[in-house]
Amino acid sequence: MEHPAPDDRPFLIQVSSLSAVAREAFAVSVAQRYRVWLFVGGAGRTQTVTWEGPYIVGHTGIDTQDAPAMIEAARALDARLRAEHGRGVAGVVCYDEARIVDAAALAAALGLPTSPPEAVARCRDKHATRTALAAADVPQPRSRAVADVPQAVAAAEAIGYPVVIKPRNLAASFGVLRVDAPDGIAAAHAHALSIDLPEEKNRYEAGVLVEEYLDGPEISVDAACFDGRVVPLGVAHKELGFAPAFEEVGHLVDGADPLLRDPDLLAVLTGAHAALGFHTGVTHTELRHSRGVWKVVEVNGRLGGGLIPHLDRLATGVDVNLAAADIAAGRTPELTPGPSRVAAIQFLYPDHDMTIAEIRVDTAALPPEVERAGLLAPTPREVKLPPNGQAWESRIAQIVAVADTEQDCRAALEVAAKAFTVIPATEESAP
Repeated sequence: MEHPAPDDRPFLIQVSSLSAVAREAFAVSVAQRYRVWLFVGGAGRTQTVTWEGPYIVGHTGIDTQDAPAMIEAARALDARLRAEHGRGVAGVVCYDEARIVDAAALAAALGLPTSPPEAVARCRDKHATRTALAAADVPQPRSRAVADVPQAVAAAEAIGYPVVIKPRNLAASFGVLRVDAPDGIAAAHAHALSIDLPEEKNRYEAGVLVEEYLDGPEISVDAACFDGRVVPLGVAHKELGFAPAFEEVGHLVDGADPLLRDPDLLAVLTGAHAALGFHTGVTHTELRHSRGVWKVVEVNGRLGGGLIPHLDRLATGVDVNLAAADIAAGRTPELTPGPSRVAAIQFLYPDHDMTIAEIRVDTAALPPEVERAGLLAPTPREVKLPPNGQAWESRIAQIVAVADTEQDCRAALEVAAKAFTVIPATEESAP
C-alpha cells in the first residue's frame, strides 16, 4: 500500500475498528489520504491492534464507550501532534454502531465536524427515530414502544397483523421477527429481548418496538451529508431470507440505478435527515417501497455494514469510505462517479444447523467476475441459522462479484457459491 506525500496527510482519530473481513476496505481507502490514530478497547475488547497495523500511525488503548476519557486522551494527543508535526487532529471517524454517539461527543468536544451527539443518538434509538420522523410527517411504518407482552399484543391489534417486532436499539436485523398472529407475540417479544450484547449501554423500560409490516422491495441508501446537502452515493437492493427473520443474505448495487436520482426517494431521505437533525457525516438509511410510497425503516448514523460501501465504490466509482473521512475532516468529498457497473455480495450459510469441521474452497472454480471470496469464521464451529442464530455467527462465507450487468453479476455469484464445500463434523470430532 502506497501513501502519497505521507507527511502531508492530516490526522484522524478512528474510534474502534471491528474485523478485517468487514472493514479493511475502509482502512485501505482512508490511509491513502489520512494518518489514522486508532482508539481501541472497551467492553471486553483488546486494547492492542492486529490487522489494523499497516493502516494506522498509532493507537491508544482506551474504553471507546467512555466519551470523557476519550476527550481527555484526544486533547493530549492533539497537543502532542501539534508539537511534533505542526498540525493536530482534523477529524473523528467511527463506523461501530455501539460507539457512534460517543465518537460524535468526542468530535463535538474537540470542535471538529460532526452531527450533534443527540442527533446521532436519535438514529441509535429507533423509538426516538420514529418520534422525530412522525413530528415531521416523514413516511414510515406505524410503531409503538412496549414494555411487556400484554402491551405488545395490544399494539399489534391496534396496528394490524402482520407486524414486525424488533429491539429498540440494535442493528443488523438482530432480534427482528415478523409475526402474523397473536399466538406468536410472546415468543417474538422474548426473542427481541434475548439479544444481549455486552457493549450495548442503553437499556429501556419499553425496549421493544411493535411496528407495521411493510410489503414491497427493501433498499438501503448510503448518503453523504455536508453543507446542508444529503447526497445519495449508492443504492443497495437487499435480499432477505430465513423468514420470519429478516436476515440480510445479499446486497446488489447498480451504478446506473435510477433511484439515485429519484425525486420521491430523495425527498423522503432529505426529510428524514432534517427531522433527526443529522447534517454532517455519512448515513446508511433503510427504506421500503410500500403501497407506492418510500417509507423509512431506519436511519443509521454511520457507514453501512456488509461491505456495502465497498460495493458502492465498485459499482459507482465513488469511495464512500473516503467520503466519510473527508466530511469528518471538514473537506468537501469527491463524489464524481466513474463508469457504472453492477456489484453484489452474497453471504453463504449451511443448509441446516450443524457443527462444521471444515469449509473447502476451490479457488480455481471462481469465475473472473469474483472480486473477493472468503470465509467469515474459523472452523470447527457450531452454526445455528436465523432466527436462532445471528448474522455474525450464521454466515460462513461471503462472495463479492462485479460485472457489467445484473444478470452477469448474479450468474457469477451462483457459480462461485458452488466452489464452497461444507464438511460437517462427526460426533467424535465436534468441538
